[in-house]
Amino acid sequence: MHDLVIIGSGPAGMTAAIYGVRSNLSVLLLDRLAPGGQIVNTSEIQNYPGMGTINGAELAIKMYQHTQELGVEFDYLTVTGVTPGEKGFSLTCAERPDDPVEARAVIVATGTTPRTLEVEGEDRLRGNGLSWCAVCDGAACRDQDVVVVGGGNSAVEEALFLSELASSVTVLVRRTMRADPASCDRLRSRDNVTVMEGWNAVAFEGAACLESVRVRCAATGEERQIACQHAFEYVGLEPVTSFVADLGILDDAGYVVVNSGMGTTVPGVFACGDCIEKDLRQVVTACSDGAVAARAAARWLKNA
Repeated sequence: MHDLVIIGSGPAGMTAAIYGVRSNLSVLLLDRLAPGGQIVNTSEIQNYPGMGTINGAELAIKMYQHTQELGVEFDYLTVTGVTPGEKGFSLTCAERPDDPVEARAVIVATGTTPRTLEVEGEDRLRGNGLSWCAVCDGAACRDQDVVVVGGGNSAVEEALFLSELASSVTVLVRRTMRADPASCDRLRSRDNVTVMEGWNAVAFEGAACLESVRVRCAATGEERQIACQHAFEYVGLEPVTSFVADLGILDDAGYVVVNSGMGTTVPGVFACGDCIEKDLRQVVTACSDGAVAARAAARWLKNA
């Protein structure tokens, strides 16, 4: 049995692991994917103190190396359930359903997954011109026409990245731009970028591959076709928390509700990072959450 099992290896989970080990806890870090979470798919991070401008995957590697220097145990497992017991918690994993992971305390740091538009052609053209990761698929966009859907920080950052590769980038914003003003100014200054505020994507069209996006003006109902070879959606995120739904710690949107110490209403279960109810979801706040959660877990274990 480990003192602390952390589910999710994004910035919040890896920071929690670092603080957990430094509190002399036996720590196991679990994730179904490579360490890093959403930052692995981010082309540039410019607001993490001390790093200047850094590629998200590079920052993820640095964080993971830090955990390994401290001896954090890591395993590729998909947690499907957390069950409280007399001596701690049993974590059921998809890869070994009959051999649960045992923990005295648990930190949920599973982050979020991209939300979809649920419009015509989305499922059919997924991976055939339609993507949710510009870093992963941007290389295929060189000298082509691209559409980006969304007006938040992720959409703007990825549109900036794509503007350096693509012939043209059209950004569809349902209402108005919500990203950092400085980033919006940079985007609007690009000669090959067109920002269409008040326009929605209503269908992705094409035979075998994406050929165009049908868009509609929210104010007038006018529809247009935008020819393109690639489109990227950045329309929000869904928390990855269904595996703890039975614990009664989620709000109506599926985010984990925590107190100032990242504790939930279930003693011994903590949460941090993008999967919790919070106002600002950034790398720096995720790391802060992870540090607080690990320290709170260490105190709780000491008194348990």
